[in-house]
Amino acid sequence: MKLFVTRHGQTEWNAENRVCGVSDIALTAQGIEQAKELASRIAESRIDVIMSSPLIRAVSTAEIISNVIGKTIIQDHRLYEQNYGAFEGVARHDESFLEAKKHFSSKLAGGESIFQVVHRVYRLLDELKEKHAKQNVLLVTHGGICRVIHAYFNDQLNDEYHRFHMGNCEVREYNWS
Repeated sequence: MKLFVTRHGQTEWNAENRVCGVSDIALTAQGIEQAKELASRIAESRIDVIMSSPLIRAVSTAEIISNVIGKTIIQDHRLYEQNYGAFEGVARHDESFLEAKKHFSSKLAGGESIFQVVHRVYRLLDELKEKHAKQNVLLVTHGGICRVIHAYFNDQLNDEYHRFHMGNCEVREYNWS
């Protein structure tokens, strides 16, 4: 079956183009509307399992979807956004942040390296493939995690990896095979 992946609805920091990371930022009114629209779009996809990051922006998005499709939410800490350390809250186009993100093995100023994030997310995906390959699974998570998931299913060069972006409440479908 399929893996559906979505990024949470808009937050105030998303609207301000700031790095959210593990900062627990709530949805804006627009983010709530985005989640409602997503729930309507995905309602016919026959989702069997909803998994969410425990951060409030993802849980709120997942709850809106859950209320429409009638599935309970499983929270999994491996779906947390990357910890960007000292870069949490800075402008997304800050030159030092963009430079730091290029170094996959380096922890980001007290945060996590991309390698650490890939390790936890790939382990989760391997488990899901084994346990839920015959079900439609929806993951409600964050932009950085969506990028890692996309890389799990698609070979990419480093530049392609960095350019990949999912908008708020955008959804992608992946096949397990």
